[in-house]
Order: sequence, then C-alpha cells, then structure tokens
Amino acid sequence: MQGRKEYIEKQITCFQLSSRVPKHNFYRRLKETLDLTFIYKATKQLYGQTGNPSIDPVVFFKFMLIGCLENITSDRKLIEHCSLRMDMLYFLGYNIDEPLPWHSTLSRTRQLYPEALFEAVFDKVFSLCVANNMVAGRRVAIDSAPVKANASMERLLEKQPNLPGPRLVRSAEDQNEPVPSIAPFSPRQAASVITAADHQLRRLKKHQQNLKSAPTTLGAGNEKAKLLSNKTHYSPTDPDARISIKPGKARKLNYHCSLAVDTAEGVISHVQADFADGRDSQYLPDIALKLQQRLAANELRLEEVLADTGYSNGSNYALLEGWKITGWIPTFGHYKPQIEGFPYDSEGDHFTCSAGKRLPFKTFATHAETGLLKVYRADYQDCKQCPLKPTCVPKSQCRQIIRTAYDPFYRRALERQQSRRGKRMKKLRQRTVEPVLGSLVEYNGLRKINVRGKAGAHKVMLMAAIAFNLKKYMKFTTKFTLSQAIALKVEWSSPSQDTFPGFGVLFLN
Repeated sequence: MQGRKEYIEKQITCFQLSSRVPKHNFYRRLKETLDLTFIYKATKQLYGQTGNPSIDPVVFFKFMLIGCLENITSDRKLIEHCSLRMDMLYFLGYNIDEPLPWHSTLSRTRQLYPEALFEAVFDKVFSLCVANNMVAGRRVAIDSAPVKANASMERLLEKQPNLPGPRLVRSAEDQNEPVPSIAPFSPRQAASVITAADHQLRRLKKHQQNLKSAPTTLGAGNEKAKLLSNKTHYSPTDPDARISIKPGKARKLNYHCSLAVDTAEGVISHVQADFADGRDSQYLPDIALKLQQRLAANELRLEEVLADTGYSNGSNYALLEGWKITGWIPTFGHYKPQIEGFPYDSEGDHFTCSAGKRLPFKTFATHAETGLLKVYRADYQDCKQCPLKPTCVPKSQCRQIIRTAYDPFYRRALERQQSRRGKRMKKLRQRTVEPVLGSLVEYNGLRKINVRGKAGAHKVMLMAAIAFNLKKYMKFTTKFTLSQAIALKVEWSSPSQDTFPGFGVLFLN
C-alpha cells in the first residue's frame, strides 16, 4: 500500500533548539568558543538612557560573522538565510518563533559603530589564534588586491574647476592626515573639486588626446572608461571610491585591500582598506607600523617581511632596516646596480668616466615618483676638453648621473633577492598570502563592498578577515610531539695499549 504524508501545521508547544543542533555543528562550537561580551562595555557610550532598545551589539557582530562565513553580502538576504537555519538561530540566541531584526537595522548599526570597535573584535580573535600557537609573528607575507566598490562607472561626474574653498578631497598621498573638524562643504561637494596640480592635468590631457587620435588602441566598449581619471571625475554615490585597473581587467571603481598573513599557519595578522589610486609601496609603512603594534601587544616581534615588487621603494627599504626588519622585497626591473662605463667608488661617493675623470656628488633632488635623488656631475672643463664628448654628452655641457639616494639599500635588497634564500622566500610568499586573498574574495564576502565610504569598506574587510581566522581557528588542532629521554649507563674498559694505543672502549648498557 502506498503511503502518503499529510502535513497538518500545528503549534509546537515543547521544542528546544539545543536538542536539534548537533554537538559537532560549526555554529554550536563557535557559540561555545567565542566570547564577545566585552562589546557591551565598548558600545555603552554610543547609546542613550531612554528610547527603544537597540539590537544586541553581540548579536549584530554575530550577524556580520555569519554573512562573511556564508559569503552573503546583502543584509536582506542575510536575515532571510538566518531565519531558515536552526543552527544559526541557536548561535544568534533566537528562538525558532522569535522574529529577527529588520535588515535596515544591521545597516544603521554598522554605520553607528566606529572602526576601532571592529578592530577590537579582530584583535580578540587574533589573540585566540596566538594563544593556540597558530601565530609565530616573526615572518609575515604582505599583498593587496582591488575590491569592487558599491558604485558604477556609468554615473561618474566631472569635477568642477575653480570652486572656492580649501582643499578637502583626500588623495592617496594625504589620506593619513587628519581631516579638518569644520568643513564648509559636504563630502560629496568636496569630492567635486579638482585638486590635481596643473602639470598633472596637462599630462592627462595629452594622454587622452593620444588615445583619441589612435582609436585602434582602445578596446571595444572601453573608450569612455579609458578617458576617465580620478583627477577629473568622481563618483557622487561613493566619493571615496577610486578608478583603478589591473592588467587584463576592465577599469572599475575599487577599494584597495592590503593584507598581512603570518607564514606559520596562514593567520591574517593585519588588514586595512585604502584608496585604490595609490601604489602598494606607499601603504607599507602604515601596514608595518600597525602590524608591529599588534604583535607587540601579543608579545611577538616582527623580523621578516615578504612582499612583491609593488612594495619596492628606497624609503621602505631604509625604514625596515631602521626597524631591524629584513625585507624580502624584489627591486624594480629598471633598477641597475652598475652603470656601464662609470664605476662607482662608495668611499669617495663619486663615479669615474671612461676618460678617468670624476663625477662627484653635487646636490639632492626630489621626484614625485622616485623620491629622493642624488645628482653626480662632472666638471665643465673636463667634459669640454674630452674627445669622447660627441658620443657621451652631445647635447649637454657636461655629463650628469642621477641615482636614488637609497642606492645602498637597493643593493642589499637586490643581493637578498638573488640569493638562494630569497628565491625560497618568493615561493613562500606566493603560497601564503595569495590563496588567502583568493579565499576572502571568493568565499568570505569580499567580491564587492556592499557599503559606501572608506570607513565602511574597512569594516567589511575586517569582518571578512575575522571570519577567515575564526574558521581556521576552529579547524586547527595543536600538534604535540611525544618524546622520551632514556638514561644510559656508561662503562669504560681499557684494553691493552699495544692493541689500541691511546684509545678506550665505550660500552652502553
């Protein structure tokens, strides 16, 4: 006889979520492991004494964790997903018949809480990993990746020139400077002001004219995008988003995600959001400083930094050496330790040309891209009477050599790069930090920032890193080595000297 299940909905009078969630369930074990009660004290000053009660601060962070663990970037979908999972309801502390908060509550609470609170949660989870012997601290690998912003390239507006008022747009160079407390314009109005120098605008205009005169170099559908620049256009929906591009990919409005991963077990030691129009090298000092502070708080010391060529910079090499940190950072391909035909004397700090004349150090110079430079110049009379002048300097009065002021640091970095250990460090960096970046983008909600503003992007990246570390922490098992020491009884016997002259026999019992 064929059976048929008849469903009759009825009210459940006796039901416990704890009895329905298995002991080995991830969220049940996470509920028993993670203690976030310190958040109540940290958020008490953000609320008043009257009015309707807000969402529980601990519950809010648990919602954020679930969103990153389940790769859900929409608050609306997150609430819907949690309402269908008993283990998540048990983790959140909600009964099966209890309504969950409205999705807009999560958005407003995320805006209310400062970045320092999200960093405190990150430090809490990081301390758990340190206590579980998952972090060595002495060596970290650093890398970055662009993360798509919640803004469209189709809605970019042109910045207004000659708008009165102080400079308010924060570029990649001055993003660490304090913002004035009194601003006559809103952030959206401030972003509409052209802050680039005149020579930068002229260079950009010439570049765009070259693109227009050679339409074959523009890919299909990218003509408009290639003629847009952060110097002349901005996003009205997210003024902090910047146009950036990676080789082989389309131009998009992105944020810059910088990541530091410990090489011991792959735990994320630091993460931060930056403007996407900056170079990797200019963010390294801030990353290294904050990373050292976090490690020092956990009684660890940073000794080695692994990074790719994008972080190559003379000031970075000097800074790391000043902090007694070994930087395994390859130099740029255009750096040459020697100039053909002009040997360098480090003691006298001068070059010598093929005619035997010296080019001593004359002065310092600065460049926006290469930084501090040293200028070496030959004497005018030496070059004027030299028979090699027509081939050496046909259009100048004397030969001049410009080198970076950090040349000794570059040379030491190049030696480390070409050593056998340097090649091993390159492979170690690739297999340590690059898979972590891929996991955050593909599985932990960093494919796109679902909020607006650099502060909001930083919070999202912190939560993704917290979820990643927690997942690794829950899977990690401490490895113990069993060892046993055995005492051996030693007896010495002296054989005949004519058989083994000068030797004794060792017997182990």
